This record gives sequence, C-alpha cells and structure tokens, in this order.
Amino acid sequence: MQTTLKSSISFTGVGLHSGAPAVMTVGPASGEFGIWFRRTDIQGKDCLIPAKWSVVNQSPLCTRLENADGVSVSTVEHIMAALAGCGVHNAMIELDGPEVPILDGSSIEYVRSILKVGLRPLQAPIRAFEVLKPVEVRRGDAFARIEPGEGFKIDFHIEFEDKAIGVQTKGLNMANGSFVRELCDSRTFCRKADVDAMRAQGLALGGTLENAVVVDGDAVLSPGGLRHQDEAVRHKMLDALGDLALAGGPLLGHYTGHRAGHALTNDLLRALFSDPTAFRMIECVGPLSATLPGAGVHAGELPRVA
Repeated sequence: MQTTLKSSISFTGVGLHSGAPAVMTVGPASGEFGIWFRRTDIQGKDCLIPAKWSVVNQSPLCTRLENADGVSVSTVEHIMAALAGCGVHNAMIELDGPEVPILDGSSIEYVRSILKVGLRPLQAPIRAFEVLKPVEVRRGDAFARIEPGEGFKIDFHIEFEDKAIGVQTKGLNMANGSFVRELCDSRTFCRKADVDAMRAQGLALGGTLENAVVVDGDAVLSPGGLRHQDEAVRHKMLDALGDLALAGGPLLGHYTGHRAGHALTNDLLRALFSDPTAFRMIECVGPLSATLPGAGVHAGELPRVA
C-alpha cells in the first residue's frame, strides 16, 4: 500500500547554490496525491509544482522544477532521494524560497526525520513503472541507461582527475533499505577549482566545507575527511535515485550511469516515457512490494555520522 508521513517535519538551512535561507516543511498527503512542492512565498501565481520529470528545467548543477507560471524550486534531488529511499509515496513539501536547504550536503537529516515520525499506510496500491526494453541516452562520453531487471538496481561509474576521487564504480540493489544503509549519508562533492570558478559567477554561494566534500588534487579539504572512501560515487547514486524518483512512482529495472549528471538522467526519463513500448505500469503486491526501496526500513539501519 502507498504511504505518507504520520506528521509534518521541518528543516531550516540555506540553498547550496543561491545561499538564500529557507524553511521547508514536509507534510502528510492523501493516497494518489504524489509528491508536490508549494512555494509559500509566492502570491499572484500558481505556487504548486509537481515532482515530475516533465517539469524539470535542466541545469548542470542541480535538479530544478518549474511550473507553467515560471515558479520554480531547485536542488530537489536530496529530499526526493530521501522520500524514495524511505518508501514515502505522498507528501506536500512547503518551502518559503527558491531552493531546498542543503543541510550537510547529503540526505541523512531528511531520512533521520522521516524515520523518526514514521509512515502511515494509505488505502491505495503502489503503482510502479516496469521497464520492458533497454533505453539509453548519451552526451559525449557520458551515458545513462535503464533496462529490464528484477526489482531496482543502480550502477554508477565516475572518473575525475583529482586523486582524492579518481575512478570509482559501485552497484547496489536498492531493495529493503539499501539507500538508508549505504547511500543516504554521502555528501555532494566538488573540486576546489570548480568552487572558485562558480563563486566568481555568483554560484555555489551557500557552499561550505561543512555541507560539501571539497577536494584539491589528492587532498580532502573538508573537516573530518570522507565518510566513505568511495563517498563521491555513492553521492552520485543518491542523486540518481532522487532524479529517478521524478518518474512519479517506483521504477522496476536496472539503471546504469557512466559519468552521468542530473540533466542526463532527466533525458533518460524523457526517452523512457516517450516510448509506450518501453514500460508498463503495474501494481506492486506481495513479494514484489517488499523489494522496493524503503520497504521495511527502520532507524536502526541509519549509518553513524560524526
């Protein structure tokens, strides 16, 4: 059955790219509602924005949603990953600014709060998108692919010149709380040279060494170093789960990302849903529902973060 939160949870912080302060509240919603954002600071325009692939206004730095009135919300990938990874199907997310709070750069604070308040089952079936044939999109030497497979699996590969990141590859079956155990505490990362360049352009204004892993060659500049030796590829998998959650329901298939980013994953969803022969919607019941991300997850599976 579909779920929602038992009660509302709130977060206060700044946007990673805008540096603007924001208060965000994630609240319960009814069955079949889905995930929606509501900009509480907007008047005279439509302030509701669906968490759907079709309203993504592509950006290389984050995932940005924008409705027909031009009202937008940015950096939604970490909260979307938390909701998907905890098995939340319906929620209203209210936000008093243009960007979701970055918090520590991962999803762990969102996950911790979701698991603390708990979930309420709803009288509505879980509907998933089963992938029926391979779909792939490319930009240069980067690609994203989704193909048929049991349950939902993510494989990711990254390559960076900085030795602190280098070449990293990881694959996970996302069933039964893998996201919470393996990925939710992995932070966004960037190269110091890229940070300097972005700030010169008025970007990454809310970024600090406390809410992102910043590397310079073989050095990790963020206090405390890495949470995982392969934290970078784990965060890319976190981002992928959040971006794929914009499908509007769980995906059943095998996703592979090779040097892929937010825009390429959105390209993949657009390609998938533009081909009616590439997928079908099915109801998840019995053993199948137990394999979905977030099924049966509990707070004891949270990684310990200093």
